Amino acid sequence: MALKKTRVVVALSGGVDSSVAAYLLAKKGYDVVGVFMKNWHDESVTVSKECPWLEDSYDAMIVSEKLSIPFQTVDLSVDYQKRIVDYMFEEYEKGNTPNPDILCNREIKFDVFLKIALKLGADFIATGHYCRIKKTKKNDKDVFRLLQGLDENKDQSYFLCQLSQKQLSKTMFPIGELTKKEVRLIAKQQGLVTADKKDSQGLCFVGKVKLPDFLQQKLKPKKGKIVKIPHDSELYFKEDKINISYDNLRNLSKPYNYKLSDGYYVGDHSGAHFFTVGQRKGLAVGGTKDPLFVLKTDVDQNIIYVGEGNKHPGLFRNTLYISSDDLHLIREDIFLNKKHSFKVKARIRYRQPLQDALVIFADNGVFLIFNKKQSAITKGQFAVWYLGNELVGSGVIS
Repeated sequence: MALKKTRVVVALSGGVDSSVAAYLLAKKGYDVVGVFMKNWHDESVTVSKECPWLEDSYDAMIVSEKLSIPFQTVDLSVDYQKRIVDYMFEEYEKGNTPNPDILCNREIKFDVFLKIALKLGADFIATGHYCRIKKTKKNDKDVFRLLQGLDENKDQSYFLCQLSQKQLSKTMFPIGELTKKEVRLIAKQQGLVTADKKDSQGLCFVGKVKLPDFLQQKLKPKKGKIVKIPHDSELYFKEDKINISYDNLRNLSKPYNYKLSDGYYVGDHSGAHFFTVGQRKGLAVGGTKDPLFVLKTDVDQNIIYVGEGNKHPGLFRNTLYISSDDLHLIREDIFLNKKHSFKVKARIRYRQPLQDALVIFADNGVFLIFNKKQSAITKGQFAVWYLGNELVGSGVIS
């Protein structure tokens, strides 16, 4: 009697990365099934005049035919609306800046989609992410390590920072050992229709829409003041020595608490909830030598505070805080002794070069203290940290 092949359900997006992932698995003899996720059909919000998901699903189907693997489409739009889109609008309304791509992976691809794949008899799911999983043993227990992709320019471990041990145990990343150039070469050699297709831009799974355009269809414009804070504001001359008392670290982790009297009026905006810390475009205020950058948004008073130039002191701080509710440790076993501090490499946004930092646990959360001040630490975004090339923890910045 023939042994049952290991079944892998591949999330085919219609792009070159997932296409090559499917090819590599089929070549290795796995029982591969291609599935395309349709995540959007809300006609009340115009995503694009084009229908990118139709084109993408067609390309995914053509790739499946080329590889002689079964293919189907699943409609996850109800879950996507509730778990991603509604959450995004709620967060922006509060003045936070969520990351839809990280949420999409945690809530849709590695949760809803994974459950569907398991019902289809999958032993594993696979995606076209540039990262790697290594299985090891610790105290006779399987431990799954999330490692950066070998292509440093394409490494996507940041976007997978919220995955659990259970999710990692059921996942494969077939292109994690390859560069983008190698992936495109394989696609060309195999005659895959996606070989020269450009990487997708825009919201995760939605398409080519720009985020500001998307937000303005649900969040109402609301005229408010833009207030410019001088470089030499006395707010920046307070002592900020790092000591590890909770009160001091919590104080250092908070953005500057600006008031109208701290600066002067330079223009108007259409709604503080449309802007985020560090943003330069869209302010439409001229007459300055250097561009203006958003230092803080006050959605309650509908005021945007800005500073001139990307070296403005209001953009920088050393310390951020993540509450226990928003903390996720992929490797809890490493952080069992929370009385210790941990030297790590960390980043606060995708593609940011890794920075030297210290993780310190408090009763209600975690402090991440950087050796050098970081620009535009933004509430609602994800901070992640690594030991070597392994992503071990992450959380939502408070």
